[in-house]
Amino acid sequence: MSGQDKVNELIKMRETARLGGGLQRIEGQHQKGKLTARERIDILLDEGSFEEFDMFVTHRCTNFGMEQKKVLGDGVVTGHGTIDGRVVYVFSQDFTVFGGSLSETFAQKICKIMDMAMRAGAPVIGINDSGGARIQEGVTSLAGYAEIFERNILASGVIPQISAIFGPCAGGAVYSPALTDFVMMTEENSYMFVTGPKVVKTVTGEDITVENLGGAKIHATKSGVSHFMVPNEENGLLLIRKLLSYLPQNNLEEAPLVSTNDPIDRMDDFLNMIIPDNPNQPYDMQEVLFSILDDSEFLEVHRNYAKNIIVGFGRMNGESVGIVANQPNFLAGVLDCDASRKAARFVRLCDSFNIPILTFVDVPGFLPGSGQEYAGIIVHGAKLMFAYGEATVPKITITLRKSYGGAHDVMSCKQLRGDLNYAWPSAEIAVMGASGAIEVLEGRALNAMEDLQKRENYKAEKEQEYKEKFANPYEAASYGYIDDVIEPRNTRFRIIRGLQTLQTKKLTNPPKKHSNIPL
Repeated sequence: MSGQDKVNELIKMRETARLGGGLQRIEGQHQKGKLTARERIDILLDEGSFEEFDMFVTHRCTNFGMEQKKVLGDGVVTGHGTIDGRVVYVFSQDFTVFGGSLSETFAQKICKIMDMAMRAGAPVIGINDSGGARIQEGVTSLAGYAEIFERNILASGVIPQISAIFGPCAGGAVYSPALTDFVMMTEENSYMFVTGPKVVKTVTGEDITVENLGGAKIHATKSGVSHFMVPNEENGLLLIRKLLSYLPQNNLEEAPLVSTNDPIDRMDDFLNMIIPDNPNQPYDMQEVLFSILDDSEFLEVHRNYAKNIIVGFGRMNGESVGIVANQPNFLAGVLDCDASRKAARFVRLCDSFNIPILTFVDVPGFLPGSGQEYAGIIVHGAKLMFAYGEATVPKITITLRKSYGGAHDVMSCKQLRGDLNYAWPSAEIAVMGASGAIEVLEGRALNAMEDLQKRENYKAEKEQEYKEKFANPYEAASYGYIDDVIEPRNTRFRIIRGLQTLQTKKLTNPPKKHSNIPL
């Protein structure tokens, strides 16, 4: 065979490998409204940047006649490329090859990419579309999953890991995405569950559909497993590109600076009036965030889960920042189990990747009731406190209105090593609201009064005294717990000035193997 013949053979093998399971299966993928593994990579990465590895890998299984069914690439496309010029490593599962099922060599391809990403200090993006473990391979397939899981664990907090679920992801396969920093699902074709509807029906008798058991909406709203729900794959892949723009390459670097024409000292006068006179009246915290952040751009994470707290990314004078904000528009911004867990995970993510944390506080307390206590609100609230207390990145806290009781403490208070703690004039920082406080402080005196009108007048008088004492930020400021009371419309300027002064901040935690966060 001549040299040119060998080149022609290489070209032919490449063409065969790129077809995956063949034209018929590719057409079947398209009919389901799904893209192929390579089409997904083409949209995700900068044009022409993808370098594929292990295109000629095949499985080694000889059970059930599998030696007669070998496909180049073995069901997963792996390699590296760039997103906005930054190197990323990618694996994309190919449902056209054995239903995307994971074999020993399939797993080894993914592990190789993850090892390379760790050595290079670059993000890993995994696109999942798989029927699960390849049954014909038995325990070697399971071992392959465990090899991937171990790498997810070791990479956690070192390099960003993003999982896109663009098809089925069931059984042991769900744990790799669950170990990564972000999980994205499409509304129509994706689902995740440990056990499927048939097993559920057999074991528990519950009759449930795939969508209601583990569809995108369920995981975006109820379980919190999915951070992003997108209408289609193209939207999801473009969102991953945007998400990465807020993240650094690894835990030793900073997120990219993005130039902006938005003035540092831009003021929005409406911020001075956004807090209602009635302390029980809601307002939309999103309006505050859009007003303060560069170019009114905010990438919300977990948008549909635990809506009483907002988390996400924005920029201040071009610098990437993580936002945690109570949402008075939903459950009055109260902290419950889900909100605490959601915010704690986000705070730890930001701390892992050197992203400063801005906290906007308007919290009346923790949600009361046996349901919350039985669900472990004590431990979940402790997670948020632990996350803030452990974080060493710059932390700036703005108290807009209510900051009551234990919820005041867990929302990045000064004693949890908050760097700059500002308050608006409308801030109320106290153990509890006036009505509840007077019930406790004056309960005996009130109960002794037989005249109903006299009792109401006395209570109103005492509540007014309490409000004058505590329904303002100046009591906390007198102790230095609030660094300054600021005019709301100056908030953007004060935060940016604060971030500039904190760029040289150095803070380390005591030496330890790792902390024991309450889980």
